[in-house]
Amino acid sequence: MQHCLSTHLFLKERLHPGLLDLAERSGAQAVEIFAARQHFDYTSREHVHEIAAWFASSPVFPWSMHAPLFPDYEMGRAGAPMVNLIHPDKSHRIDAMDEVKRALETAEYLHFHNLVVHLGDKEDTWSPRTLEHGLTALEHLDAFATPLGVRILAENLTSDPTTPEHLIQILNAGHLDRIGVCLDLGHANITVGIREAILTLGPRIGSLHVHDNNGFRDEHLWPGQGSIDWPATFDLLAKHASVPVAVLEIAKTLDDTHPVLEARIRDAFALLP
Repeated sequence: MQHCLSTHLFLKERLHPGLLDLAERSGAQAVEIFAARQHFDYTSREHVHEIAAWFASSPVFPWSMHAPLFPDYEMGRAGAPMVNLIHPDKSHRIDAMDEVKRALETAEYLHFHNLVVHLGDKEDTWSPRTLEHGLTALEHLDAFATPLGVRILAENLTSDPTTPEHLIQILNAGHLDRIGVCLDLGHANITVGIREAILTLGPRIGSLHVHDNNGFRDEHLWPGQGSIDWPATFDLLAKHASVPVAVLEIAKTLDDTHPVLEARIRDAFALLP
């Protein structure tokens, strides 16, 4: 299993080569780019080419991109609606699809292998209509991503439409065999449980999001700071899924200076297989 760092750790900073250098020094073999405009502006040709040039000169590879959650530069704080591919209103779904495709188009230069997408937000409910919207969104994205060499991975969240069971229902209903799942272990820990998530998703798991919590809130803690049993989790994964990459997706705190982060990233990777 290769070790990957999500740039979610630097979400409040503009992504630049110095941060990617930090990831490489910390032992990251791969990177997941978090597509938030204030962090990585996927609409800026200059910014895209700057990051692409770094990857072209580094052994670290761009494993994945996390699709945008908001279309603005403030993560919705100024009132911009969330990017919601299964919103009940068609115009919202169209706007969301356009935003995700803007980020996906950067694969022409960045050559990432996977796009991790959220289907909806925490308020969404499950229904036949939700299944239809989810299936349509993933089918459309897959058609757009395939010529770019990108695989779509739907992430399990904390909402009813994105439980492992419902994600599998969507994928099976649409015969979406090329699409996989990004198993977010932190989200599984506060919903159905990690064991059930792994047993349900099995071979559909194409990537992992690794972070910890205490079983109540989506805290994005460092592994070992919460309640997840990491040795048991990876033993179970070894039996039921073939996962090539584990993506460390941590929330930075105010006291996390860059030298401190390097040490913490190394310690976190040491816990992984």
